[in-house]
Amino acid sequence: MRPPVEVSVFLLSLLGPGVLFTMNNIPALQEHLPILGMGMFVLGSVLLLLNLTVQHAKKVDPLFYVFAEFTIGSMVGLTNALEQDKIISGFMDFYLQMGEPHLATAYAVMMSYWEVVHLILLLTVIHRMFAGKSYRSIGLLWAGSTIANQIVVVPGVFIGKYGSNIRPAFWRNVPFFLVPFWAASQLFSRPRDMPILTADKITAEQKKSLLSRPADLLLTLLLLGAMALFVFRGFVVLDCPLDACFSYIYQYEPYLKDPVGFPRVMMLVYFFYAVPLVSILLYGLNTPGCCWMLDWTIFFAGAMAQTQWCHIGASLHSRTPFTYRAPADKRWLVIALNVLLAIVPGLLALRCRANPAYFMKPVTKGQSNDDKKKN
Repeated sequence: MRPPVEVSVFLLSLLGPGVLFTMNNIPALQEHLPILGMGMFVLGSVLLLLNLTVQHAKKVDPLFYVFAEFTIGSMVGLTNALEQDKIISGFMDFYLQMGEPHLATAYAVMMSYWEVVHLILLLTVIHRMFAGKSYRSIGLLWAGSTIANQIVVVPGVFIGKYGSNIRPAFWRNVPFFLVPFWAASQLFSRPRDMPILTADKITAEQKKSLLSRPADLLLTLLLLGAMALFVFRGFVVLDCPLDACFSYIYQYEPYLKDPVGFPRVMMLVYFFYAVPLVSILLYGLNTPGCCWMLDWTIFFAGAMAQTQWCHIGASLHSRTPFTYRAPADKRWLVIALNVLLAIVPGLLALRCRANPAYFMKPVTKGQSNDDKKKN
């Protein structure tokens, strides 16, 4: 009896830690170019094995290979987190010295723990893919999380204290940086699953004002607050001379000035990308018929959950120098504020999925949105 595809993929993902352990104990492989070459060889070999795994399938979605390959990265990330926190040993010593030393930072450790979430999402997507079920929303959640991770980590390495010591192995991040954008574009371009609702229900929901939608009113206020914090912290990391910025970075979040570079890049990503996106989401939340809200809120929720997890964890982790950790007297306030930033996008995504009538395109009276799609 053939095992489920997701089980086969999980077993293949264990090759990642196995290769790390092998290379950690073979000195001949612990050189700059051999490390990079071995990484590319493993990815190529896994691709061939994946072809054998799904050769019985009549048609295989190209995204399957993307999701399956990323499970290896997730297992490698989890291995790194466990070793840095001294739960296991013998896997990553050589790679930190000769490959990517930034993986020993607190931010990278928290990022590596988040790979457990990525692994669960990836295996769920693969299971649903071969079970004939929709996986678009889960895929967008993973894409948002992965892209947010990459656009913080890769620039952060360059502008932080590790930027003067880039090794060849670092360039194995290039496909992991580019491919999620392609995967996201594929997922966004595919038809979304819409519930069947009558025109009367859609019309009634879209006639409601913001004041008669208390949940949306609360979400609007929370999103406006998030935007204000994004802008403020952007000014902080740009060395704004205002007293409020100076006080904040020293009394509340000194982690923002950690020389590793990741927190600074994250705040700039929020400032230049999250602020415009939240502005668009606010428009969609208050304008009937914006069906794209069902997709972009999920994408944004994944991005914010990942980045805030890393930011909160790194500001408290023992690998962060004491002077950059959250001050004891302000710790719970800072944690609560950052947790709220992670939760609000998720609540917005849940609201859109739970009651999507407000975001559907208007249809002819007496007709359902399913009828309109058929026409």
